[in-house]
Amino acid sequence: MINILLLGSGGREHAFAWKIKQSRHCNQLFIAPGNAGTARCGRNVKIQPTDFEAIKAFVLDHNIEIVVVGPEMPLVEGIYDFFKNKGALSGVTVIGPSKEAARLEGSKAFAKKFMREFGIPTASYEEFTSKNLEEGLVFISKQKPPIVLKADGLAAGKGVLICQSVEEAKEEFKAMLGGKFGVAGTRVVIEEFLRGIEFSVFVLTDGEVYKILPVAKDYKRIGTGDTGLNTGGMGAVSPVPFADAALMEKVEERIIKPTVRGLKEREMVYRGFIFLGLIKVDDEPFVIEYNCRMGDPEAEVVLARLKNDLVELFLNLEKGELQKTAIEEDAQAATTVVLVSGGYPGSYEKGKVIYGLEEVKRSLIFHAGTQLKGTTVATNGGRVLAITSLGNDFRDALAHSNKNAELIEFEGKYFREDIGFDL
Repeated sequence: MINILLLGSGGREHAFAWKIKQSRHCNQLFIAPGNAGTARCGRNVKIQPTDFEAIKAFVLDHNIEIVVVGPEMPLVEGIYDFFKNKGALSGVTVIGPSKEAARLEGSKAFAKKFMREFGIPTASYEEFTSKNLEEGLVFISKQKPPIVLKADGLAAGKGVLICQSVEEAKEEFKAMLGGKFGVAGTRVVIEEFLRGIEFSVFVLTDGEVYKILPVAKDYKRIGTGDTGLNTGGMGAVSPVPFADAALMEKVEERIIKPTVRGLKEREMVYRGFIFLGLIKVDDEPFVIEYNCRMGDPEAEVVLARLKNDLVELFLNLEKGELQKTAIEEDAQAATTVVLVSGGYPGSYEKGKVIYGLEEVKRSLIFHAGTQLKGTTVATNGGRVLAITSLGNDFRDALAHSNKNAELIEFEGKYFREDIGFDL
């Protein structure tokens, strides 16, 4: 039996906590810092995921054997290397890539060069800094709109802009290099716009062997029919009807295998999840982006459909025995619907009391932006709750999630009722 520390506080982390707690290998589960939902799966501890020294002390004090890293920031800042370079911590299993490998998410330019080097299909691009701003403007003037601009670094999911005209692209390009996204935008990638339908593929790998997890599709825009501003995600479905065997064979041969081969050839240590943000253009898959952790809200449908013991997968990964494991998927479909605070993704208020959680039936409730006020659950973020349901297909699952979304109340509550509308 193993003591496990899970880092993070969102819906993804509650889904992880829910899944880890079911494992026959799990003794004690701690979540840092967690939320009102994770408190029911284990013990929340007031440590931020990027406070490496505090994490080190906690790990040693509580005999932690596995650290599962939920969000990207600790990985990009090098938590894997921090553990492996500290004698007392070097035996602890960290689920996540090294700092160098996490650059696949931490730097758009790094990821694009990696894809170019290993022949992985992606949109054509060029990168610019303030030093060659004028060249960037000339490059933009030669593009056909829409034009995609990406801040190189992490910008909390807000660093990608799709501009509908050359003039708009030039203004945004100058604003980005002028500090619109802080240090994340000191380098800007200008990319060809790909027209197609997006989906998410998740791989668990030790850098040599990989296993493909259930495929998902998320919905980023705030409004019905994918309109309005981008959010962290308003819902997700799994499986994805169009991600059939033929398409997934192309994904594996053209994208997953060359990615893992590239990690090995570059000697980039990778022991965790790779999130492939993909787009199907006609019948061909292209990479939009890499993430070095599970997605959110995709984790809330992927983990709901994963029948394997998750901790056992982690143990096999650490022992180099991942190839012995067959991934088992629930035949049912899963749909998650995210309840958000009024005003999100703009400004919103926190501390709104949540009612009706006990009324929910036939759905899993994963907490994202929640807090405990005594014994009362209240809002504590933009994305508040993810309601995940299983059904015969995603529409059946969606009907259950939407029904339960109506039963939960808090001031300003909003959710999209059309998740999966384009499938």
